[in-house]
Amino acid sequence: MKSNTPGKKHISDRTRMLLTLELAIILPAASLMFFNFWNLHNIQRGKAIEAAIQRDFAVVLKFAEKKTWMRATDLLTPVRKDFPCVAQESEIKWQMEELLKAHPEFLYAIFYNKEHNILTWRSRPSGDGDEEFRRRVAEEVAMTTKWLPSEAPEQVHKLRVAEMKEENPFHFYGGWEEGRDDQHYYYQIGIFVPKNAPKESTTLAVVGFDPEYLRTTFFPAVMNDVLTSKNPALKSEEANPPAMMVRPVRGYTPWVTSPNWDGGKAELIWPLTEAFDGMAFGIKYRGTTVDAIGAKFLRNNYIILGALSLLMAGGVYMAYRNISRELNLARLKSDFVANVSHELRTPLALIRLYAETLELGRLTAKEKYQEYFRIIREESERLSALINNILDFSRIEAGRKEYEFKETDLAELVRTTLEAYRFQIEQNGFAFEEKIAADIPPVNVDREAIARSLLNLVNNALKYSKDQKYIGVSLYRANGSVKLEVADRGIGIAPAEQEKIFEKFYRCGDPLVHNTKGSGLGLSLVRHIAQAHGGNVSVESVPQQGSKFIIALPIRPSAEQGHGAA
Repeated sequence: MKSNTPGKKHISDRTRMLLTLELAIILPAASLMFFNFWNLHNIQRGKAIEAAIQRDFAVVLKFAEKKTWMRATDLLTPVRKDFPCVAQESEIKWQMEELLKAHPEFLYAIFYNKEHNILTWRSRPSGDGDEEFRRRVAEEVAMTTKWLPSEAPEQVHKLRVAEMKEENPFHFYGGWEEGRDDQHYYYQIGIFVPKNAPKESTTLAVVGFDPEYLRTTFFPAVMNDVLTSKNPALKSEEANPPAMMVRPVRGYTPWVTSPNWDGGKAELIWPLTEAFDGMAFGIKYRGTTVDAIGAKFLRNNYIILGALSLLMAGGVYMAYRNISRELNLARLKSDFVANVSHELRTPLALIRLYAETLELGRLTAKEKYQEYFRIIREESERLSALINNILDFSRIEAGRKEYEFKETDLAELVRTTLEAYRFQIEQNGFAFEEKIAADIPPVNVDREAIARSLLNLVNNALKYSKDQKYIGVSLYRANGSVKLEVADRGIGIAPAEQEKIFEKFYRCGDPLVHNTKGSGLGLSLVRHIAQAHGGNVSVESVPQQGSKFIIALPIRPSAEQGHGAA
């Protein structure tokens, strides 16, 4: 024996599938959101963004150091190739002077040969007339020649071994020196064995870099090569490329800067070791800091995740609402089937009962015959109205409902419809009031649809009235339309439910409504009919004081409402 638990909501397969799909999407999305928030929190706590930028900066500056060494060796390579190796000191000095003319990036050149006991030097000819220039060059040369004879054998040995291994054939020395008036200047020398020097000789050459050339040409060119290279470490902030500078290792004032340097403190300092000792590269982003970039990254990601969380919350709400509506619709459909079954069973049972009584001929009084015939007719009409409502609803749902609009005397239609229903109104003990204005113009309507709307409203007034049994029907003109109004003094409708009552299958929460059988389709059909005519239906109601339903129909319908329009 099968039984159903009263009030239990049965979940259909479709609803269960929707619920499963929603959970299958929402749960992974929620897990991903939680993981992203957790990950961002860890990134923020561990300053991972700042550390990643610092690593990129270190890669860039290491690349810059390599570029510096390569450019310095490129400058020394042709000088080493053409450096003089003759035995006469005068010839050597002359050739060094010519070499310095061809390479103005160097201030002076020094030549040392142990076998011939030659230690000579020559400065760049263009500076001979400058006393300060000659003094500085003389000081640097004196400083270098002081240690050169004693260290030359070891230096030559190391350089020849490096050349045999195809390694770097140059040594670099440099640093900052204090000059007159507490002024500091930078010196840098390159040391090498001349290319044409005899293999067994102890021959060494030294050239001094021009600090002004380093400041105005050499380091700017290195920084430009680095900043315009395709190094992956520079792609993280393409809209705001890094800025670079060169400064003393023990100082803070930049000596050379890239064009986009805007001052401030460098984010990372990288001392040079292979060449240009005493110098350091610095790097930063223009107009911002690494901490600000990290904070911006986290802020943007938190905003994006927050927006996605709100969207997901909206999706959860929509899913909850859709599933709730599905469950509610399933319940309403179940109630609809039960109500319609009862509505069909009652008139059919009465028709069968009275028909069998008439068939057996058990009645003797003529009045009884008339009463039974009347009951059979009324129940038949009730049954027809219910079936017509269901058929109309089915056509509307399928999009096949059509209306036949004709110019109609609406006042006559209302009178005729109410006259046919007047007996049932009075039999139920209702006071009936009819007010039809005299100035109602002809209106293009579907007669049957308007009549059904009116009967649905009157029938609702009959079913949902308690002690004050009153029905008032009015037809009048107002605001360019004809209004058909049905008023009662029944149970009324709560404000929160006044919009919902026009939805299919919906029934109010009042106990009288649930105890009264009905399909829940009447008002939904009334609204559809009114809208199909270019009008609308509204309700004015106060709980326990009654309701007033108003159908507004336009006096001049639009072109779309022609004959046979849907």
